[in-house]
Amino acid sequence: MSKRLVALGDSFTEGVGDDDPSRPNGVRGWADRVAEVLAARDAGFRYANLAIRGRLLPQVLAEQLEPALAMEPDLVTLYAGGNDMMRPKVDIDALTDDYEKAVVRLRETGATVVLFSAADGVEDRLFRRMRGRAAIYNEHVRGIAARHGAVVVDMWAMRQLRDRRLWAPDRLHLNSLGHNEIAIAVLDALGVEHELSPSVLGPRPVVDPRVRRAEDLRWAREFLVPWLGRRLRGESSGDAISAKRPRLAPVEF
Repeated sequence: MSKRLVALGDSFTEGVGDDDPSRPNGVRGWADRVAEVLAARDAGFRYANLAIRGRLLPQVLAEQLEPALAMEPDLVTLYAGGNDMMRPKVDIDALTDDYEKAVVRLRETGATVVLFSAADGVEDRLFRRMRGRAAIYNEHVRGIAARHGAVVVDMWAMRQLRDRRLWAPDRLHLNSLGHNEIAIAVLDALGVEHELSPSVLGPRPVVDPRVRRAEDLRWAREFLVPWLGRRLRGESSGDAISAKRPRLAPVEF
């Protein structure tokens, strides 16, 4: 049974999209949900979450790996690279070389390491263009996990993540329903019994193409244009954000 969980990464692991004003950084997320389940099973359980939104893979490793190792965790989750894949140019092979080195260091401590494949954006016209990059990234992740005995949560195979009803309005982050799905997948991959239940949403509504185009234009104005503006200015959504759980601590319910 895990005693010390440290979660590393970007907005996905921080919990962006799963708003909760009562929590640090105003978000909950799948990692908090996993920690709550593990803490309910062991009063001595401790949890840290070093993830910060907007971080690129090299930043995640440079800023979070050493602090994580210093905590001597026995369970580590690591996801990074999604922000890199959205950049105009990216060398996924080079990125995953560094990723593998980080996994090796984590595994050498004896910790269980959980990695994630990227989700499949096939049903969104913008993110469909990233499928090739995501597929290459995913193959690297699976190879790294196989070589070093890491656990993989295969988000690419989670067909339910193609449903927009599991995503926040910005289309970049999961909402509370989506984060719950990831928490279930992580716990299942670890073989941990839990009482979390997947969302039952029923058939997806049929949307008129004209309505879809109007939604796409509104999304571009509200989310895409500001995102592009930050990229041009060299800014990040996480510039003024710090890790919401920078130290191992008990989980409060």
